[in-house]
Amino acid sequence: MRIEFTIIFSLLVIILTVCTISSMNSRKIIGKSVAFFVCSIIPPVIGNLIIVCAKDKFPAMLGYYIYFLGMDVVMYAMLRFTVRYCRIKRPNKILEYGVYALLTADVIQYAFNPVFHQAFDTEPIMYEGDLYFRLIPKLGQTYHRIVDYAIFTIVLLLFLIKSIRSVRIYAERYLIILLALVVGGVWETFYIFSRTPIDRSMIGFAVVGILVYFFALYYRPLRLLDRMLAGMASEMPEALYFFDDNGLCIWANDRGIKLADINDDDYAQAESRLTELFGDLNIKDDEWSAEKELKTEQGTTKYYVLEKHTVPYSESKIAGSFLSIRDNTDEHMALRREIYNATHDALTGLYTKEHFYDCISKEIQKDNDKHYAVVYINVNNFKMINDVFGSSFGDHVLKEIAKRIRECCHENSIYGRIVGDIFGMFMPVDEFDDAMIEEALGHFTVTEGHMSHNILIHMGVYFIPDKSIEISVMFDRARIAVTQIKDDYKICLAYYDDKMREQVLWDQHISSQLNEAISKKHIRPYLQPIVDTAGKPIGAEALSRWIHPTDGFLSPARFIPVIERNGMIAEVDKYMWKCACEILAKWKKEGREQFISVNISPKDFYFMDVVSVIKNLVEKYEIEPKKLRIEITETVMMDDNENRIAILNEFKQAGFIVEMDDFGSGYSSLNMLQDMPVDVIKIDMGFLNRSELDEKGQKILHNILNMTSDLGIISLTEGVETTEQYSMLLNMGCRLFQGYHFAKPMPLEELESWFDSVTK
Repeated sequence: MRIEFTIIFSLLVIILTVCTISSMNSRKIIGKSVAFFVCSIIPPVIGNLIIVCAKDKFPAMLGYYIYFLGMDVVMYAMLRFTVRYCRIKRPNKILEYGVYALLTADVIQYAFNPVFHQAFDTEPIMYEGDLYFRLIPKLGQTYHRIVDYAIFTIVLLLFLIKSIRSVRIYAERYLIILLALVVGGVWETFYIFSRTPIDRSMIGFAVVGILVYFFALYYRPLRLLDRMLAGMASEMPEALYFFDDNGLCIWANDRGIKLADINDDDYAQAESRLTELFGDLNIKDDEWSAEKELKTEQGTTKYYVLEKHTVPYSESKIAGSFLSIRDNTDEHMALRREIYNATHDALTGLYTKEHFYDCISKEIQKDNDKHYAVVYINVNNFKMINDVFGSSFGDHVLKEIAKRIRECCHENSIYGRIVGDIFGMFMPVDEFDDAMIEEALGHFTVTEGHMSHNILIHMGVYFIPDKSIEISVMFDRARIAVTQIKDDYKICLAYYDDKMREQVLWDQHISSQLNEAISKKHIRPYLQPIVDTAGKPIGAEALSRWIHPTDGFLSPARFIPVIERNGMIAEVDKYMWKCACEILAKWKKEGREQFISVNISPKDFYFMDVVSVIKNLVEKYEIEPKKLRIEITETVMMDDNENRIAILNEFKQAGFIVEMDDFGSGYSSLNMLQDMPVDVIKIDMGFLNRSELDEKGQKILHNILNMTSDLGIISLTEGVETTEQYSMLLNMGCRLFQGYHFAKPMPLEELESWFDSVTK
C-alpha cells in the first residue's frame, strides 16, 4: 500500500508540475490562473506523499502541515481561478478581504500548533500491515475544515450558477469542472469520515487540477470526463453506491455490483439486495456508519464497515448520497489476534498474569455467595531442567503443564501463567478437588524425543476469606504455603494457615519497626570473645541483638531470617559495621589491642558497594583495617564466585583480615579454599558435635586443622562449650576458640569488664 501510493503521488506531482509549466507557457489569458491553481495542488500532494512514507511522528507531522497549509493555498487559488474562469465581476471587497482574513487566521493558528497543540496531532496505527500516522483532529482542524469547505462551497455555487446561466454549448465545460470538484469534495469528505491514514482524495484533487488544466485550456466533451470519474470510483477498494435525493440507487462501481449481485446495470436492485445481505440499512437516513457480519456459504464469517454520507447541493438541499461498504475482515481478524496475543501467553496459550488477575477480579466482584480458592503452582528446580536439557525442552515442559492445568480445571475455573515457571488457578471452593489436582500435577514425566525427565510441582492453596483482598496478595499467601514444602519430595500441595499468617504478620511487624530500632539503638551489638590457645581474649565477634520496647529481648532467630528475606539485612549490617568501628575507635584511645569481627551477608553485595562502605567507615573512625575483621560465609561465594573473590582481594589489599565462617557446613568449602583469599577459617560447630560421637568425625576435624595449618590459614573453632572439647582442639592444633565455655555474647560494658578480669 505504501509503495503504491508513493508511486501514485510522485507521478501526480510530476504531472502537475508539467501542467503548471505548460499553463505558464500558454498564450490564453486564463493560463496564469490555471498555472497558479494547478501548482497550488502540488504542496498538498507532496504533504500526503510525506505522510504516506513517514515511519516516525516528526516527518508525519511535517507532512500534515504541508498538506493543510497547502490546502489553504488551493482554496485561495481555486477561488481566484473560478472568478476569472467564470468571468465573475470582481467580488465585494468585504467578502474578498474576509476570505483572506479567514485563511490568514488559519495559517497563524497552525503556526501555534507546535506549542498549544490546538489544531491536530497524530497517532500511530497499523494499516494494511504497515505503520502509519493517522490524523487526530482538534478544534483548530475543525476551523480549518470549515474555512476550506466554505470557500469550496462558494466555488461550487459559482460554477453551478455559471452552468445554469450559460447556453448549453458553453455550460458543458463548467459542468465538467463542477462534477470533478464534487467528486473531489465527496472523496475528501469520505476520507475525513473514514479516518484512514491515507488521503486518497488527493488523487481526486490532483485529477481536478489536471482536468482544470485540460478543459480550461484544451476543451473536451463531457462524456470523456464521465468515463474518467467513473473509472476512478470503480478503482476504489470499497463497494460504492450512489443514490439520488429520493434514495434511489443510480450508480454502483464494479465492487458494488459484484457484492449486491446487480444484473444488467439495474441499480434499482441495490437497496433490496443489500437489505437481504445486511438487514435494514436505512438508506434514506442522512449520515450513519455501522459494522456488519456476513456468514458465507463456506461457513466462515466476513466483516464489513458500512458508511453512508450525503452530498450537499446547498445549505438547505441535498444532491444525493453515497454508501461505501468496505471488507474489514482482515483488519477485524488482525484485531482479534492482537487482543488474543495481549491477553494470552505466547508459549502456553494460558492467560497472561495481567489478564488472569483481571478475570479473577471481575469474577470476585459478582454478587454471589460463592467461596473461592487460589492455587499457586511452581515447578521445582526448573532452572536445572533448562540448564541440563536446554530451553527447548523447558518450553515443552511448560506447555505440558499448561495442558494438564486445562484438563484438571472445571468450566468455572480461571487459570493463567503468572511468570516463568509459575502458574495459577482460581476456582470455586466446591469445585476444588485436591486429589485430582495432585494426581494431574504433582508428579509426572515429560518426554520429548530421546529426553525424559520426572517433573515435581509444588502447589500452595489459599482459601479466600475476604474478597476485598488484592489478587496479588492472595497468590502471595498461596506462595507462602509453597515455601513450607521446601525440598520435601513426598508433599506436593500445602495450605496457607493461621500459623503462616502469623509469620507474615510478624515479618511485617519486624520490617515496619526496623528503621526506628536502628535509629533509637534498640538493635545493638553483643560481643562474644575470641581467645587464643592460652585462653587470652584477643578479639570478639559482633552479633546483632534487638532489645524491643514491647516484645523484650529478641534473639537473632526472631528477626534475622525476616530481614534476610526482605533484604533489610543490609541496613542492619551497615549499622553493625558502624557500631564496631565506634567501639574500635574507643578501644584505640583506651589502649586496647583486641579486634572485632563483623559479618557480611550475601545480600549486602546486591544493595551496596561493600568494600567502599567499610573502607569509608575505617577512614572516618581512624582505625587500623586489621582491627575490623571481615567475616563471610560459604554462601557468599555461591553466586558470582569470581567477582566475590575479587572483592575479598580488595579487602586483603586494603589491610583487612578475611575470615570464612561456618566452614564445612556446605559441600564446596574445600573446593573454594584453594581460590579464596582468606586468613582465618571458622570451623562449623557441627564438626565438634560429630567428633564427640565417632572416631571418623575426629579424624576429619584433625585433618582439616592440619590442612589449614599447611596452607598458612589460622583456624578458629566456634561453639566450644566444654573443657573436654577445648582440650581436644588444643591437641589437634587449633589456634583460636569461641564459645560458651569461655563467654557468651554480651553487651560492650560487660565484655570490657570480662576482658579486664581475664587479663589481670
